[in-house]
Amino acid sequence: MKKKEVKQASLREKLTRAAASFSALAIIWLAVILVLTLFELIYNGVVHQFPPNFAGTIFWSWLNDVVFWLKWLVYFFVIYALLYLISRKAAAITFSILIVVMALLQLGLALYFTTSLVPLGADLYSYSVGDIKQTVGSSGGISIFNILIFILLLVSVFAALYVLPKRIRLNRYAAFAIPLLSLLVILTGLLSKSFVPDLRSDFANNLVLNKPDYFWAASQKHFFSGKDETDIYADSYISDYGSSDNKTIAGLKYTDPEHYPFLHADSVPDVLSPFFKASSTQPNVVIILVEGLGRAFTNSGAYLGNFTPFIDSLSGKSLYWKNFLSEGGRTFAVLPSLLGSLPFAKNGFEELGQGMPEHLSLLSLLKYNGYHTSFYYGGDSQFDNMATFLHKNGIDELNDEKSFPAGYAKLPAQNGFTWGYNDGELFRHFLATRSDKPAAPQLNVVLTVATHDPFIINDQQKYLLRFEQRMTQLGFDDNKKSEHRNYKLQYASILYLDDMLRGFFNNYSKRSDYSNTIFLITGDHRMPEIPMSDKIDRYHVPLIIYSPMLKKPAQFASVSTHFDISPSLLAYLHHNFKTKGPSLVSWLGQGLDTTRSFQNIHAYPLMQTKTDLVDFVMGEYHLNGENLFKLNPELGEDPIQDEAKLNQLKNAFDQFRKKNTMIMSGNHIIPDTIYHRYTRTK
Repeated sequence: MKKKEVKQASLREKLTRAAASFSALAIIWLAVILVLTLFELIYNGVVHQFPPNFAGTIFWSWLNDVVFWLKWLVYFFVIYALLYLISRKAAAITFSILIVVMALLQLGLALYFTTSLVPLGADLYSYSVGDIKQTVGSSGGISIFNILIFILLLVSVFAALYVLPKRIRLNRYAAFAIPLLSLLVILTGLLSKSFVPDLRSDFANNLVLNKPDYFWAASQKHFFSGKDETDIYADSYISDYGSSDNKTIAGLKYTDPEHYPFLHADSVPDVLSPFFKASSTQPNVVIILVEGLGRAFTNSGAYLGNFTPFIDSLSGKSLYWKNFLSEGGRTFAVLPSLLGSLPFAKNGFEELGQGMPEHLSLLSLLKYNGYHTSFYYGGDSQFDNMATFLHKNGIDELNDEKSFPAGYAKLPAQNGFTWGYNDGELFRHFLATRSDKPAAPQLNVVLTVATHDPFIINDQQKYLLRFEQRMTQLGFDDNKKSEHRNYKLQYASILYLDDMLRGFFNNYSKRSDYSNTIFLITGDHRMPEIPMSDKIDRYHVPLIIYSPMLKKPAQFASVSTHFDISPSLLAYLHHNFKTKGPSLVSWLGQGLDTTRSFQNIHAYPLMQTKTDLVDFVMGEYHLNGENLFKLNPELGEDPIQDEAKLNQLKNAFDQFRKKNTMIMSGNHIIPDTIYHRYTRTK
């Protein structure tokens, strides 16, 4: 045999041994993935609930695991083979370390999901180190149990990698079959397919996802996708954002879209006046933003049961929108969308920090009209850059945990962290620092915090007992009680918040300015730590407008969002009290819809997390990624197949994203002349 042929034979033999060695380790890695997934499913079943078809859940979860495994194998094999030609030991050690790291990542992401009930994606990169430290610390994420699970995983994986490779014997064909299968499915595009069935529950659909796969895909999109990912669909569907060939959808005409992509004439009608008594005195406005207040457990008809008896009683005396939507799935979106009706930019408008473009808001415009503005929060207002946004809008008073005097109680600490002062103390601090005979009309914004993970509240046992009593009052059977007890801390915190609101309104009613105050209550988003029924559930919150100035209560089934609140409030104040504002505005919202029957005249984007602008609602349809749903009168939704409607919503969503990208690229919200005119002190 010639020397060249000998070398070739030797190389083939080495590659064969490399393939056999690699495939043995790859099989162990797959086994680790499948075992960790089974642990995740069982752990979620114990902590939360087991899906109705648990065997089917295991099947879909393992199918997604295999897909994830195959995505990586051919790349890992190339690296492994090259290392093997240099050093067999180096190749084995490198791949073994990689398996351990991937296993630890999978466990960490699984535990995160069990706590938050949403898979972790690229939103991780949109929070500062301080924000992450606060969130993880206060939620008790680093527990003794978690540490023990990580140690057990390390020991088990190292033991498997030490013992099992010697016992897995593969012939030449089997050795190459695994990396070749990976290459085959990649080349055929099979791995680009999503293996997520419609399990009729958002919790179950998220549960079967391979969490590392979700995280890596979101990270890749975050770091490597282009700035403008918009597409143009069929010509017959091309139209500007907010317009449609459907006459029931309200549209906007933009005055200078090249320089000010959202600037348009202010045409929001005053729909609130018919419900209010005439008055010659400008009213005070108190906006209460409740952390995690979802419609799922609030008020009559809540599908999880009504755990807010006071809020429910107040709704019956108020203007109440039962099919209302937040604009974000986290708190980051609530101040810009509710107070400014502003676009999201890349990671939420507040994330622009000092680079926020000049804009107007309910805060700045009412301050221009003589209002005194204040913000109250029991935690650190630097979180999510809230303080920066508020200062940009000329807030007169910013009260957060640093402004509380001695004698006020914080929420119980977890791992040395707490979100701040409890809601009862927040309301007490508010009433103690607000005169009931103010020299100027007031706009006060209050953001609560007690209904946030980890849901550890003061008087915990009292409200856990109240939770049990409430389930009995609601007529729950033993099975339903058992399911709800998986979230007893969440429900106890909701009942606590409801009690604190009751006390707040009882105390406020004794003030001399009570009769001239308008109160708004809404959630910043729906609490995700109780499993959600569908995608729209993440945003489904109530809106309540209560005031002694109301002539009559009313309930509305029409759909509106946080974008619509400030435009409608300003229209009401302008119509009745001649408050001044610009004729050209940048509101994304078109005003509250006071139709009592179910309809949606709006077309709006919704941002799930700081990196997930994936939802768009137009008329009775909801676009989530590539999936289309139809809304029903209770604001539930069902998946539908309608290619024409899907393309119509995609195009409208893309038009918004193009305008949103222009803001990210440095375009203005409003002209300087308008901004400076309405932000000067009178």
